[in-house]
Amino acid sequence: MDATEANIRSFAVTNRSVLAIAVPMTLAYLTTPLLGIVDTAVVGQFGDAALLGGLAAGSLVFDVVFTTFNFLRSGTTGLVAQAFGRGDALEEQAVLWRAVLIAVVAGIILAALAPLFAVAGQWFMGAEPRVSAAMSVYIRIRLLAAPFSLINYAILGYVLGRGEGGLGLMLQAVLNGINIVLCFLLGLELGWGVAGVAWATVTGEFLAMLLGLAIVLNRFRKLERPSRRRILDLPAYRRMLSLNRDIMIRSFSLLAAFALFTRQGAQFGTVMLAANAVLMNFFLIAGYFLDGFATAAEQLAGRAIGAQAPAPFRQAVRLTLIWGFGLAAAASLILLTAGASLVALVTTSPEVREVADIYLPWAAFTALSGVLAFQMDGVFIGATWSRDMRNMMLLSFLVFSAALITLAPAFGNNGLWASLHVFLLVRGVSLLAVLRLRVRTAF
Repeated sequence: MDATEANIRSFAVTNRSVLAIAVPMTLAYLTTPLLGIVDTAVVGQFGDAALLGGLAAGSLVFDVVFTTFNFLRSGTTGLVAQAFGRGDALEEQAVLWRAVLIAVVAGIILAALAPLFAVAGQWFMGAEPRVSAAMSVYIRIRLLAAPFSLINYAILGYVLGRGEGGLGLMLQAVLNGINIVLCFLLGLELGWGVAGVAWATVTGEFLAMLLGLAIVLNRFRKLERPSRRRILDLPAYRRMLSLNRDIMIRSFSLLAAFALFTRQGAQFGTVMLAANAVLMNFFLIAGYFLDGFATAAEQLAGRAIGAQAPAPFRQAVRLTLIWGFGLAAAASLILLTAGASLVALVTTSPEVREVADIYLPWAAFTALSGVLAFQMDGVFIGATWSRDMRNMMLLSFLVFSAALITLAPAFGNNGLWASLHVFLLVRGVSLLAVLRLRVRTAF
């Protein structure tokens, strides 16, 4: 082992290195729900429930479509982190350009199929004509941003794979900042409504893509470039696409679990459904906080795998778990003490407030029951152990379904929330068990 290789493999994982990634990315992730709130607020100013319904339905269809391409962010992060750990700068660049090529091809196809997705979304939702019309407008315009959005996924994955959390925050802040400003300008000032919100997204994604490409191209000008043959290496594409398959199955299983939770809540009545929706927002926001430390786990674990360095790997797992559990405990405490006030801010309905307050403790503790799953996801994505992540998600989904069938009829909404906690705990514990086996063979 030469001096350079020894230096690469002896990197240290400290609280500072964890926080250098986690803090900026937590701030970046929190801009995403803020953007959703602004979109809703802008369209809500028109006082037309059909427009709000169309925006919500269109956003759901868009999210389902783009779940398929999550690997362009998470998979790229893991592969770049491993190349970074090996000190292979050429492979770092090659991974990015492979992801960009996939993004361009997939994005053009998605944009071309926008009318088909709009029709399919209308059929699936089965909403009233005015809601369907608003949804169609939103989908047809927003999917024009597909190539730009997917390229941004790839660029963010590259940046995070190198542990550059500050740059990731800047790119996300620019993207969502432009989006928010244009939402008000196009949606409200010019009165374009849903179409204005959609065009704001298209413009924001395009400008953020230009900025991201300018940054990486300027960086690459000073470096040796990978050959075209290396970038177009078919086995490397197969590996990336196999990551996509596993991450896609994992993501859709997660969506299915939340859909079953929502559907079962609807069986308990409209007020219960609304109360659960309010409480689930608290869980999702807590998830955005925890995702920053999961991202730190992705980069540091992936780098350690690439460097074949077991000590930094174990330290990355340990420190991100400690910080994750600490933040989760704080989030649970805040929700327990201030949750009722937050519920009152979200809804003005006395009935919904009353029911939400009853089940608030269940929602407050989801951060604690889910933190291990979030952190293990980060470790497994960074290590590119996607098959294990997929299998444990499927196992967790089966256990969740069994718990739902058993507990919800017996204990009502308490049983429903208990089933969600079972799902989160099984995900985390099962991945932790597999991790111990994986570490023995990885180094």
